[in-house]
Amino acid sequence: MSSHPVDEKLPPLKMATTGLQHVAAMYAGVVAPPLIVGAAIGLSGTELTFLTGACLFTAGLATFLQTLGVWKIGARLPFVNGVTFAGVAPMTAIAASTHDKSDALPVIFGAVIVAGLLGFLAAPFFSKAVRFFPPVVTGTVITLIGVSLLPVAFGWAQGPDPAAHDYGSAKYLGLAAATLLMVLLLRRFTRGFVKQIAVLIGLVAGTVIALPFGVTDFGPVADADVIGFPTPFHFGAPQFHIAAILSMCVVMVVSMTESTADMLALGEIVERPADERTIAAGLRADTLGSAISPLFNGFMCSAFAQNIGLVAMTRIRSRFVVAVGGGFLVLMGLCPTAASLIAVVPRPVLGGAGVVLFGSVAASGIQTLVRAGLEKDENVLIVAVSLAVGIVPITAPDFYHAFPETARIVLDSGISTGCVAAVVLNLVFNHLGRRPAETKDTAPEATETAGALGAVPLAPPQSIS
Repeated sequence: MSSHPVDEKLPPLKMATTGLQHVAAMYAGVVAPPLIVGAAIGLSGTELTFLTGACLFTAGLATFLQTLGVWKIGARLPFVNGVTFAGVAPMTAIAASTHDKSDALPVIFGAVIVAGLLGFLAAPFFSKAVRFFPPVVTGTVITLIGVSLLPVAFGWAQGPDPAAHDYGSAKYLGLAAATLLMVLLLRRFTRGFVKQIAVLIGLVAGTVIALPFGVTDFGPVADADVIGFPTPFHFGAPQFHIAAILSMCVVMVVSMTESTADMLALGEIVERPADERTIAAGLRADTLGSAISPLFNGFMCSAFAQNIGLVAMTRIRSRFVVAVGGGFLVLMGLCPTAASLIAVVPRPVLGGAGVVLFGSVAASGIQTLVRAGLEKDENVLIVAVSLAVGIVPITAPDFYHAFPETARIVLDSGISTGCVAAVVLNLVFNHLGRRPAETKDTAPEATETAGALGAVPLAPPQSIS
């Protein structure tokens, strides 16, 4: 009896090349969060390289858990796991509220560990409660993630140092525009693998263009070792602050919602529908991977939906191909020289690519909202108020200045406040006091929620990650 295509083992060469393609499709999405958070904390080039390598390493471990599985952990579907974008804004908020920046990462790591463990325990219950996170909620949150991150790209585009006299000069903005144009041209006029790695090619091309302007620094590569290991607790032992933990627990709910949507979508694509047991096992892999990740200096992990698009496009459904991709991620994490290459890319070049990267997240959220039943006045109100609440920290950064410092960690994250608002409003308008027949159309379906969080960088969202 032949095995299902999901369990098929391909010839070694094909397994390796297709596995690499999965890495290429999600690489930019994995390295962007440590770059953003590391810059917010003020890490040196060497420390930034270490943090990036750690995130690659832990993404590989999380991918192993999800694809190969152990016990009741892992959906055993062709899922790539990596750092979730949902945590970026809350983590930068935590960093901004930490007086001693050397404590910022330990506080973030402590919060991620607790959120991961709580998520692991909640996984079987969450798989039953997914009806409370329909497209009107996930679409709003995804849109907020993209909108919240766009200012980061705009800051990068202006240069590496806000205090420098040439910050925001035509030189830097021109490099950002050239990179953006390169990515757009590649997306428009290429196909297949080249189209999938358009952002990566754009980063390389932008770095080359930047060489004559003297803004490319090869120091991190020269200082990096060829072989290294993400030493546990390199940045210090985890610290557990209640406000930071609450903020990351909200992110964990968003991440679990995203992963559930992705599992439903991928199950349809590979013709192995994700049932309640598969979703619970997949969520256990996500949350356990997130809890383990900080031990090796990584962040919260979640499924990457751009790789779902890659599975649909190539029609290669083997989970072992994705597991091989996870192996490449681990190897890259063990090679600081490889991880340091991203640190060479000038900030304006990252800014140009970031417009596509983060804008794609917002666009994916809008795609989800289009299918969220906005012909209903109640859903329009949910989206309107939740977006308004979530955009407050972006448009009025000092809006909550009179609140206690611990409360501001949550309030200053538009993603966290917007998510809470969307969930509560959805309960009020679509569930409380309604009969089951009236609420059945609010439950997420695979075709509607595949556009959930994370389908960021390189592939056209089949719906999203």
